[in-house]
Amino acid sequence: MTVQRMDNVLIVVNDLDAAIAFFIELGMELEGRRPLEGRWVERVIGLDDVRTEIAMLRTPDGHGRVELTKFHEPAAIAPVPEAAPVNTLGLRRIMFAVENLDEVIARLRAHGAQLMGEVEQYENIYRLCYLRGPEGIIVGLAEELG
Repeated sequence: MTVQRMDNVLIVVNDLDAAIAFFIELGMELEGRRPLEGRWVERVIGLDDVRTEIAMLRTPDGHGRVELTKFHEPAAIAPVPEAAPVNTLGLRRIMFAVENLDEVIARLRAHGAQLMGEVEQYENIYRLCYLRGPEGIIVGLAEELG
């Protein structure tokens, strides 16, 4: 076996505080926040003169993590189009299993999240939706039924 687990997903943001607040409201826990810079970072990511600040958040079960990164140097590059739709090539969303989907949506709306479509039920298995959160981040939510 080559893969032991998926460690984390990186999301580059401009407003680190807003993104942290959004994911904490979703139910994630902040593991830590710190600046990151130096030659070792530059060698790993392939950019020169890197100065960033990162925040690592984990799911309550401890199995999933999201790394939020704010690039101070070099400046982050905006995607085109900025609010890319779900069918754009590349990483488009992160899906979270939640309890009480309607309550989670209401809490995230207080942080500016907007439904991208509607809440739908897939057979008698899930209630699902996609939300666009801060920085245009697309988050999928799934409430298991029964």
